[in-house]
Amino acid sequence: MADSRTHTGGATVVLVGRPNVGKSTLFNRITGTRRAIVTPVPGTTRDVITQPASWQGVQFQIVDTGGMFGGSEDPLHHLVVQQGRRALGEADVVVFLVDGREGVVSGDEEIAATLRPLGAPVVLAVNKTDDRRARSHAMEFYQFGFDPVVEIAAEHGQGVGDLLDGVVEALPAAQRRERARPAESATREVGVAIVGRPNVGKSSLVNRLLREERVMVSEIPGTTRDAVDALLRWHRRDFRIVDTAGIRRPGRVAKSGQVEAVSVLVARRAIERADVAVLVIDAVEGATDQDGAIAGEAAEAGCGVIVAANKWDLKKGKGSEVAKAFDDQVRRQLKFLEYAPILHISAATGERTPKLLEIIDRVAEARRKRVSTGELNRFVTAVTAVHPPAAPGRREVRILYAAQTGVEPPTFVFFTNVATKFHFSYERFLVNRLREAFGFAGTPIRLHVRKRNRKSR
Repeated sequence: MADSRTHTGGATVVLVGRPNVGKSTLFNRITGTRRAIVTPVPGTTRDVITQPASWQGVQFQIVDTGGMFGGSEDPLHHLVVQQGRRALGEADVVVFLVDGREGVVSGDEEIAATLRPLGAPVVLAVNKTDDRRARSHAMEFYQFGFDPVVEIAAEHGQGVGDLLDGVVEALPAAQRRERARPAESATREVGVAIVGRPNVGKSSLVNRLLREERVMVSEIPGTTRDAVDALLRWHRRDFRIVDTAGIRRPGRVAKSGQVEAVSVLVARRAIERADVAVLVIDAVEGATDQDGAIAGEAAEAGCGVIVAANKWDLKKGKGSEVAKAFDDQVRRQLKFLEYAPILHISAATGERTPKLLEIIDRVAEARRKRVSTGELNRFVTAVTAVHPPAAPGRREVRILYAAQTGVEPPTFVFFTNVATKFHFSYERFLVNRLREAFGFAGTPIRLHVRKRNRKSR
């Protein structure tokens, strides 16, 4: 039986603190990424974000939690708290981050009271100590009784090495030894970005695939802000599933403020890094222009693309003709994605979600497929015998030979006697024939045309 549970491996280090004390900045500094969104808006982070990290040869998972403590006007604050408490319950070490400029406040006391019964070691990090006010307040935090207390400035990296020394020292000795061994990596991770408009069910789908409430789900559009990822093992395959923020039209994003603008930017970065993008559309509404724009970004980035029509449970019982008509409408709306598989799913009931994993695997494999030069040129000879190439201008065009020059996505160069560009209809014809002949399901194909240069004797 396939193991489809998430797995991260190694010790878990959880960052906790009041809103806007610098948790996301510290997370990005430790991981060397820009995974967590950083803005001056308190409570920007909602979901729990996890990223592998290492220090002095010791590997661990670093976890950024939302602003769990203190007052909040966020209607989803109760979900932020629920997610954060779950993460704390799994922590091997907790980094308790405070704002040195403000000194001890009631929110810090509430957090300290919550951490003491957990039993996990706590490293207290006094942030923003590059400010003279913070240095004068730093001594106040010793009253909590946590050891060590480390002064840092996460934004500039000051003291972060000392903090990580304290984290590693706090890890159980057995875990330190275990993490120092080279990790046994059996398979290559496949990056899977779950993308789409707001409120089409992306987070529900991620939770269904992971079989746990990994990301927050609510009826409020824009619930997801950060690109939240988790590792899923399925049939000895490793999938890095990334839940992204809903991408709205640029005009609406511009009006909504900084948080959504940064969320959309992070979602687009996730698309650029992904091997496969699963475009989630609302089966009730059908495909929209914005769905087409998002799919276009994925195709332009070279991702494999799968269209997942979610909420299909609301259309069941209406007959096969309804499904065919729906797929035809999607093909018309996303006419440049005729190669993308369409799957009817329900994140709510789990209908056909296992099939989605099969198709992700197939598309990722197609994206890495390489065709030998001999096989490719036999294909060219057969195809051009029936349908010779066409190019702008009047001269006869002959394809002399071809080669595959890259994968992810598959990229081919066709060398000709005269042309440096095929007619767009002939290029589309070649792409379709390549797809049929070699099984490039769900992946874009790049074609380049070069005129062969004759060598002077």
